[in-house]
Amino acid sequence: MCLPYDMAKNTLNTDDARDQHGNPAGILEQANDLFDESVALRRELHKWPELGNHLPRTRDAVLAALQGLPLDITLHETTSGIAAMLTGDKPGDTVLIRGDMDALPMPEDTDLDFKSNIENAMHACGHDTHTSMLVGAAKLLSARKADITGRVLFMFQPGEEGFNGASEMLNEGLLDVGTESPITGAYAIHAGANIPGGFIGLKGGTIMASSDFMIITVKGRGGHGSAPHFTLDPVPVACEIVQALQTLVTRRVDVFDPGVISVTQIHTGTANNVIPETATINGTIRAVSERTRSLLHDGIRRVAEGIAAAHGMEAEVDLHIGYDVTVNNEDKASFAADVATAVSGDRNVRIMDHPVMGAEDFSYVLNRVPGAMMFLGLMPEGMDIMKAAPNHSNRAIYEETQMRRGIAVYSSLALRHLGVPLS
Repeated sequence: MCLPYDMAKNTLNTDDARDQHGNPAGILEQANDLFDESVALRRELHKWPELGNHLPRTRDAVLAALQGLPLDITLHETTSGIAAMLTGDKPGDTVLIRGDMDALPMPEDTDLDFKSNIENAMHACGHDTHTSMLVGAAKLLSARKADITGRVLFMFQPGEEGFNGASEMLNEGLLDVGTESPITGAYAIHAGANIPGGFIGLKGGTIMASSDFMIITVKGRGGHGSAPHFTLDPVPVACEIVQALQTLVTRRVDVFDPGVISVTQIHTGTANNVIPETATINGTIRAVSERTRSLLHDGIRRVAEGIAAAHGMEAEVDLHIGYDVTVNNEDKASFAADVATAVSGDRNVRIMDHPVMGAEDFSYVLNRVPGAMMFLGLMPEGMDIMKAAPNHSNRAIYEETQMRRGIAVYSSLALRHLGVPLS
């Protein structure tokens, strides 16, 4: 994910970091005390990535790191999810902070000493840093248990990369924490491998897109390539559909309420002299509002079925519904920006102009609890932003020194949400 930022302000500043009282933000020093063990956990997770909702080795590593802390831990049964509750010494509301744990099904082609030991599995989206930073926050906040008014729910989530891990945890009762201390806020941090190190970006309203995918099957009649007039050739019809889908986006979608249709696969044919029976089109669909999402779904069906019918064929359209639009609560996003500024200084916090077209299943948590997601830059120091490998790249590298900033922001969000001063 790439966060727009001011190219002229690409140096992290720490000299203006202040807490809500105007004092230096000491929570960064507390986070720094946890840095070495956080890096060690991150590297262990990075070496042994796991995919999907079932992450036994990852879960064991997290539980080992949490051992000895005053947490009430619930192990989810349908997934490797962990819900860890810290109850402060004074009554109050509950705040949720999340870190996702799963990796991606892809090779790693970095030169890191701790690169993946698992073939075709890599932490290429920074989830190993999320998990390690959240463990660090659990340690920092546990040490301040006596100061905490209310409770902190640490959500260690599997299956973010397309496996609906958040929904699985919600369905298993993650938010069923009782009425005496309701969850009144939810926050998450997402690392960016090509966002300058230490920079924090967020916005109110839509911050990430929905994510659906399509499978369109054009059904014709096969035959000999030398006599197409005896067939119903699905190949040119599939090509026409692909072009028309791009026109659908540019001519039917409001540019200020955008959507994306990307055709990423076309499968057809078995030989160079055989006209195939079918052609299949696969691709992704993104939108930043439910209105545009619905418009694209309806438009894909209309375009595919209409073009196929014009050529005497049929098109079967299968839409797979993925993650919802991720929408930050306006007030919670403003609050989170203030907290991030207290930790990092106002020159290191950006209010984003536009959403990111990637998708997140933290959207399902935000559908239930007002809260906010933000991005934390973990681009390696000294790297050219135009050359830095982005998230989901086989060469993505994350700067570990800025993880302490993530620990501090996670912790600060929880403390300030519960009314506890940062210093």
